[in-house]
Amino acid sequence: MRESSESQLYLSTRGGSYGLSFEDVVLKGLASDGGLFIPQEIPSLPIDWVSKWRHLSFADLALEILSLYISDAEMPTTDLKDIITRSYSKFRSPEITPLVTLDSDKNLHILELFHGPTFAFKDVALQLLGNLFEYFLVRRNEGLKGDERHHLTVIGATSGDTGSAAIYGLTGKKDISIFMLHPEGKVSPVQEAQMTTVLDSNVHNLAVQGTFDDCQDIVKALFSDPIINKTQKLAAVNSINWARILAQITYFFYGYLTLLKSPHFTPSDKVKFVVPTGNFGDVLAGYFAKRMGLPVEKLVVATNENDILDRFWKSGYYEKKPIHGLEALGGLKADGAQAHVDGVKETLSPAMDILVSSNFERLLWFLSYSSLAEGNVSTRRRFAGEKVTEYLNSLKTNGGFGVKASDLETARTDFESQRVTDAQTVQTIKDTYLAVKAKPLGSSSTLTNGSSSSSGYILDPHSAIGIFASLDSISKGVSSTSTHYVSLATAHPAKFRNAVDLALQSEVGFDFDAVLPKEFVGLEQKKRRKRQIPGDAGWQGVRTVILEELASESVG
Repeated sequence: MRESSESQLYLSTRGGSYGLSFEDVVLKGLASDGGLFIPQEIPSLPIDWVSKWRHLSFADLALEILSLYISDAEMPTTDLKDIITRSYSKFRSPEITPLVTLDSDKNLHILELFHGPTFAFKDVALQLLGNLFEYFLVRRNEGLKGDERHHLTVIGATSGDTGSAAIYGLTGKKDISIFMLHPEGKVSPVQEAQMTTVLDSNVHNLAVQGTFDDCQDIVKALFSDPIINKTQKLAAVNSINWARILAQITYFFYGYLTLLKSPHFTPSDKVKFVVPTGNFGDVLAGYFAKRMGLPVEKLVVATNENDILDRFWKSGYYEKKPIHGLEALGGLKADGAQAHVDGVKETLSPAMDILVSSNFERLLWFLSYSSLAEGNVSTRRRFAGEKVTEYLNSLKTNGGFGVKASDLETARTDFESQRVTDAQTVQTIKDTYLAVKAKPLGSSSTLTNGSSSSSGYILDPHSAIGIFASLDSISKGVSSTSTHYVSLATAHPAKFRNAVDLALQSEVGFDFDAVLPKEFVGLEQKKRRKRQIPGDAGWQGVRTVILEELASESVG
């Protein structure tokens, strides 16, 4: 075994922590100074990575990539391989994230990320995170009994997909309890059913009378509360946890290596990955892949009408712009819209309805580090941490900040952006359904049981945003004719059925039941378990509930 490399040690984006192990950052989630964890150095790829990796399975490819960020001195390769294998054993597609060609003439492809247990891209990371939590706890608890054993209490807030993916990743895990807060009546019926029909004793669904932002505020208060932290080890599962970003790096490589197998693609062709995003986590994984050496021409940040990211790449200013009154209304309540705090524009793509993007802080660190050309590594790291802290203080105090022109140009070397409206989203779902007869790439001989139907290809509203951004870039001639677009499909359309119905209900031959997963049939009629939280309970009331449930769980 060798010592950990710089890429296997971690620091906080705000400068308060350095030299942390992978285990530390996974279990902590958030740095003590409020920052997010990143590797102290981004690893480079082996010289022969293409020939060595191009025929690997998804799981074997994940092992190669994750090993660059996790020291075998900390986790033996055989253990990491076992964790990865178990994490992806429940995916419905053998390719885990299959690549499908939507239009060979336009070099347009879609990377389907929704073949995990909950039919959303978050399964790729949260199945892995659940097994990592369990691995570290088993190791820490070896030889310990009773109250001596380490116990992890996972607390999270969700407007839909994160909750079900986290619950499915942690259900039945020994020495782990999960408490997931969701706004009562403001997530889609499918999403609520996926969460509340899991009856394992370590799973606790708390239905809060309020908004998603109320749930988030409660979670933040609990993580800062000395009383619950005195007796419980709290852990986070949202995208601030570095392990989630790390897990998602793999499918950017897998998509590219699958594309290499296409007769229409040559190594000299260029690739753009188009990522529908709100919190910036998914596309950030692509940034790490690109910095490692994946030959990506650009990462396209595709936003809905909550466009703080698009406005940044257009102007260099990162500013909250709350929307109120009639202008803020939109989306479909039945699909999970109207779960957010006043100021967010409600859209047909509710998973992307945000005011600020929490993972953007990680990119700010790298931009700040690059902007200081002089000084040694320690000096530049310290400068980056101070600069990130300054930016975020300005965001909190003034509602935003601007970066230097040179920093914006640096950001534009890796990214471009596109804002997509609800009207454009609906039209894209309709146009794709009517025009596309999709073709699988890679080892699959037939289309996966995802969003394909006998009539056409069905997109969910979030994935449609990526396809619109791809087609818009193609139509404007932004890239050469040898550029291939790989757009990420983040959820199965059945999770947002009402938006799909809005787009396709008038189309002759459209039958949503033809692509309804068997796992969804009868789901809403299954037995459920959840605990109601009154709107006036506050975070202290939720703390009391959590401690009560933990006591009951330990007795049971």
